[in-house]
Amino acid sequence: QVQLVESGGGSVQAGGSLRLSCAASGSIFSINIMGWYRQAPGKQREMVAQITSTGRTDYALFVKGRFTISRDNGKNTVYLQMNSLTPEDTGVYYCRGVGFYDYWGQGTQVTVSS
Repeated sequence: QVQLVESGGGSVQAGGSLRLSCAASGSIFSINIMGWYRQAPGKQREMVAQITSTGRTDYALFVKGRFTISRDNGKNTVYLQMNSLTPEDTGVYYCRGVGFYDYWGQGTQVTVSS
């Protein structure tokens, strides 16, 4: 079993930055890919960024170089640095771990005002 706990969400103005954290605990050895997803009101959940156990990263096109995903294996934590935020980035951001099973955190709210 793996537990994922997100933190770092909040409210910012357009152009601002936030850094999200996802702390993993439990059977983390089973996790191959860690990712960040988001869900805006009335929309489907979508992938934002992901990072493999070897450090390879992938980003959604809408990230456009504004976000950076990273991981600290010593702390079992994955980060999402978000810069140049726009109101369209508003939503609940979820951490996901993929391995033997599919794990999700509880989500953290990000609100960007214009």
